[in-house]
Amino acid sequence: MFRYRPRFQPRLSRRWVWVTFALVVGFLVAQVGWWILFQRHYIQQTVAYAETAWLQQAALVQRLWAETRPAERPALAEELRRDFPQLEIQGDNVYVRPEPLLSYRESQLRYLRMFAFEGPFFLVVMLAGLWIIAHSLASEREFKRRQQNFLMAATHEFRTPISTLRLLAQTLDLRELPKEKQRDYLQHMNQEISRLESLSERLLATARLEQGLHQADRGVHDLNPVVAQALSHQRAVLEARGASLTFEPAPQPLWVELDPEAFGLVFSNLLENALKYSPGREKPIWVRLKAQEGQAVLEVEDRGVGLRRGELARIFEPFYRSGEEATRETQGLGLGLYLVRSITALMGGSVEAESLAQGSRFRVRLPLRSGAVSAPERSPA
Repeated sequence: MFRYRPRFQPRLSRRWVWVTFALVVGFLVAQVGWWILFQRHYIQQTVAYAETAWLQQAALVQRLWAETRPAERPALAEELRRDFPQLEIQGDNVYVRPEPLLSYRESQLRYLRMFAFEGPFFLVVMLAGLWIIAHSLASEREFKRRQQNFLMAATHEFRTPISTLRLLAQTLDLRELPKEKQRDYLQHMNQEISRLESLSERLLATARLEQGLHQADRGVHDLNPVVAQALSHQRAVLEARGASLTFEPAPQPLWVELDPEAFGLVFSNLLENALKYSPGREKPIWVRLKAQEGQAVLEVEDRGVGLRRGELARIFEPFYRSGEEATRETQGLGLGLYLVRSITALMGGSVEAESLAQGSRFRVRLPLRSGAVSAPERSPA
């Protein structure tokens, strides 16, 4: 009976890809090495052949010179200088001049040096091309894996609240429950609906960003009340999930240009990320605001599992989630931090992550608007 083994086949394919890559690299190195050795041997033979040929010419000219009468030698010498410039006649002796032989040998060595340079250069170009192709294939394979993980996560994230809502609705429909119990069920249903709304909002925001349809309705706002208001809206839900929130506003107004709705999505994703990766019953989260080097800085710090080495450059990529989707316990679609980076960039800011001894810290930086402190809010110029 045929058995599909999805985990074995990719490993087998990757192994054969690396074997093929190693064989191609080995063949290229051997080919270039053989080519350089062949050219060296060929040039050495060419120089030796030229030296032998010139010595033979000198011997023949010596015999001809000896058989020529003294009266005819001047004309013969002029003809020999024209036809055999590499030979020299002194008295009754004919020999090979060393200068032309050295010049010919040096010209052949220049060819050898040229081949010795072109060979490694050709090898480096070929290896760089192979590396780029291999890197592109690996990136494409990783992106496909993330897409598969995203589909699995999206199916799970939508199916769980829908199943919960169906169960609660059926319970309320089939049984007479006390009003307090009904209130608890309705509150639970409202939380699941909020969860579905959040998931839908992230998917729609991602789709708009990918299609370039996101339009920010930006204005100049003080970041302190914006963050305080967003935090007050989410505090009850977050604390119900075990979060212990500490808000540290800046001592002075932080006037920045932003879209409050889009910034609320950025802030909620940072809080959700901090809560999601904080195991245990106690989940302390710090939210800080401060001014630094002409920028308003929002910090969200947690005491969760932190970030693994090598993840800092990848956590803001779409669909990226560490670990295997089938064994991961945390919720999410792998889009939260991607939305944080993309929306922050649209508002002219930046985001960075830092791994702590315990937990992690995310910083959102937005440029401060100078000259906006006189009014609580106004439209940008």
